[in-house]
Amino acid sequence: MGGSAKGGSRAGRRVSLEAPADLAAAPGYGARRLYQAYLAAWNRHVDSVLTGPQFAVLSAVRAYPGFDQTALAKAVALDTSTMADVCRRLENRGLIVRGPAPHDARAKVLTLTEDGLAAFREVTRRTRKLDQALLAGCPEERRGEIAGMLNELGALWEAVAERPEI
Repeated sequence: MGGSAKGGSRAGRRVSLEAPADLAAAPGYGARRLYQAYLAAWNRHVDSVLTGPQFAVLSAVRAYPGFDQTALAKAVALDTSTMADVCRRLENRGLIVRGPAPHDARAKVLTLTEDGLAAFREVTRRTRKLDQALLAGCPEERRGEIAGMLNELGALWEAVAERPEI
C-alpha cells in the first residue's frame, strides 16, 4: 500500500514521472500533448467560451460567405455532424445565420452577423498573440514553414484514418 518499492509515490509525497520511452516515441502521444497544451492556452488566453472549432467556422464563413455548411465543414476539417452542432451553437449565440441554399433547400448557407464579425475580429486578435507565443521559441523565418508542416502532417494522418486497414 502506498506505492511500489522502486521510488513510487508514497502517501503525502508527490513524484514527477516521465512518460515511458515507448510512449514518448509515439507520434500520437506527442500530438495529444500538443493538442492538450493548445486547448489549455486557448482557454486561458483567447476565449473560454468560443472554441477553436467554432472560431474555425467563423473564419471560414468570413472567408467564404454564402457557401453551404457541408463545403465549409471540409474547409475546416470537421465532420458534418460536428459542423452541424458547431453551427447550431454559433447560431444560438447570434454569431451566424443559417438559411436555405438557392440551389438546394436542404443545404444550409452560412453568413456572419455583425456580432459574429465583431467576435471574429476580437478572437483573431487574441489568436494571433497566442500564435506568436506558441512559436516564440522557433526562428521567425521558419514559423510559416512549421505551421505548413503541421497542416501537411494533419492531412497525412487524415488519409491514414480513411484507409480501410494499415
